[in-house]
Amino acid sequence: MGGFHIMTKPIGPLCNLDCAYCFYLEKERLYPGTQQWAMPEELLERYVREYIAAQPGDEVHFAWQGGEPTLLGVEFFRTVVALEKRYAGGKVIHNALQTNGTLLDDAWGAFLAEERFLVGISIDGPRQLHDRLRVDKGQAPTFDRVLRGLETLKEHGVAFNTLTVVNRYNAESPLEVYGFLKEIGSGFLQLIPVVERAAANPGRDGLVLIEPGCGEDGGVTDWSVQPLQYGLFLTRIFDEWVRNDVGRVYVQQFEVALESWLGLEQSLCVFRPTCGGALAMEHNGDVYSCDHFVYPEHRLGNLRETSLAALAGSMRQHQFGQDKAETLPGMCRACEVRFACNGECPKHRFARTPEGEPGLNYLCAGYKHFFRHIDPYMRFMGGELRAARPATSIMNLLRSSEAGGRGGSRTGGI
Repeated sequence: MGGFHIMTKPIGPLCNLDCAYCFYLEKERLYPGTQQWAMPEELLERYVREYIAAQPGDEVHFAWQGGEPTLLGVEFFRTVVALEKRYAGGKVIHNALQTNGTLLDDAWGAFLAEERFLVGISIDGPRQLHDRLRVDKGQAPTFDRVLRGLETLKEHGVAFNTLTVVNRYNAESPLEVYGFLKEIGSGFLQLIPVVERAAANPGRDGLVLIEPGCGEDGGVTDWSVQPLQYGLFLTRIFDEWVRNDVGRVYVQQFEVALESWLGLEQSLCVFRPTCGGALAMEHNGDVYSCDHFVYPEHRLGNLRETSLAALAGSMRQHQFGQDKAETLPGMCRACEVRFACNGECPKHRFARTPEGEPGLNYLCAGYKHFFRHIDPYMRFMGGELRAARPATSIMNLLRSSEAGGRGGSRTGGI
């Protein structure tokens, strides 16, 4: 089998924050009575050994998330690194840690720098936008603590990127969010849409947020980004980026879109024709089909009982990935931007087409708007790259043509 990726939850869903939109906090209800959430060392060792062995290439990428993984303390991750070195077998090991940043201090900064971790910081924009939904257990704001953590990373020279959850509130201020992220020094931005449906009453498993793909009635939460709102958010930032920041600021959605226009396989699973190569593992060894499908119905098994390679390569997981393409509605199959969208994440495919066919992505209108808007720019940049010229030349072209009074979305022959 080919390589696969695991989003590892070494402390499960436990977190020191209480973000209003977090879909993972309630996963604690899947493990009632748990007293010890930290992944036991013998399980951690088995995971590290098997994950490295299962990767076909010379480089192995570990991703540590939560919950909030820094609750485990630096010593836990010293053990992680020691195990990785023991079982590396000549392979190059990379580590990525996603954190809310509030617990980062000098000890963390020194360790992360020494071991060359890539750190993802969750931050939703300037203070008033970030603190709207990202609060702690006492409902107190977290912005200042996040910035202190970010400053710690900078002081120690730790590589970092930012993950911004695009919700119904900060989506109204695209340039404010984008300008702020550049101001704090982020050179790589993830702008992730949040869309969740909530049931009127908890299900048998105690979960309130409705399982993706479930036909059960449930309304989209009031903090979920709206379809066209998300498309307009991306479009407004793109217009700023394509004129000023190509090659200097890497916005994940824009980079992946360029891959699509170049005919390459998308590096982000949500835009690939099929999925299934990005799984999630809980603190106790339970492996699920995807981070967004941590529901009993999508539990593949447990690492204590079945090898990681067997779980990732199972027919059940293969079918999970194929379902993304096989359940695509006819409207999507005929869509002119299907090559870039491919129905996006199955998590969001709970709407119906105008003809009543199920499986339409809730964010469809937004993606159509965005991909249609960027088409001429992507065609131009793709042409430049194929001709062995830099994509950054688009900025000079746009500036010169717009300075000459020929503004618009297709200026300068684009």
